Amino acid sequence: MLAEGLGTAMLLIGVAGSGVMAETLADGNTALALLANAIATGCMHNVIITTLGPLSGAHFNPAVTLAFALRGGHPWRAVATYILVQITCGILGIRACHAMLDLAIMQSSTTMHRTGTGQRFSETLAAFGLLFVIFGWLRARPEAVPALVGLCITGAYWFTSSTSFANPAVTSARGFSNTFAGINPGHIPVFIAMQLIAVGIGHMVLSKLFAAPSLPAESRQARQT
Repeated sequence: MLAEGLGTAMLLIGVAGSGVMAETLADGNTALALLANAIATGCMHNVIITTLGPLSGAHFNPAVTLAFALRGGHPWRAVATYILVQITCGILGIRACHAMLDLAIMQSSTTMHRTGTGQRFSETLAAFGLLFVIFGWLRARPEAVPALVGLCITGAYWFTSSTSFANPAVTSARGFSNTFAGINPGHIPVFIAMQLIAVGIGHMVLSKLFAAPSLPAESRQARQT
């Protein structure tokens, strides 16, 4: 639980802190600010998953915790505690970021552009894509998961209209930051609902797609003979 909490807090510090720094240094160039924010966020994912994965599984995301539980890879008795720790420590991470950057620690986002049908659908695709990467590479090359998740998030910042929150804990925490990374609290419930829908879709699709390692052609032929 300590690893999950610390990792989620560090993730939010990376997301929000790089967003503030990027917006400040980009001098009004939103594309450049988003690029910097995306790279820093992807790097942080790689670092915390590699470092803390052996301790907690490095979920840092209620959607990932639920997806693992549905697949039998995480005990249901630990799900509620994991999610509580992730959400609580995500908010603490946001506040630590504000303190570090000399901003008001207690904030509420007024960002109004994270809404609409397109962005809601985008969150479903973003969360599904994240689960696709995790479960696909766990089957093929588990050691590559941290880097692949980092690359997935970095890319999804650019090819999704919502900039790929894909994480209920991150979504909730970003409602408490009136910065480049913020989301209006009124938009949070729908974003989270879309992310949870993606968990259900992902369970139906990915449990079949990645049910078991497929045999090479030579092995299949040997079995048949």
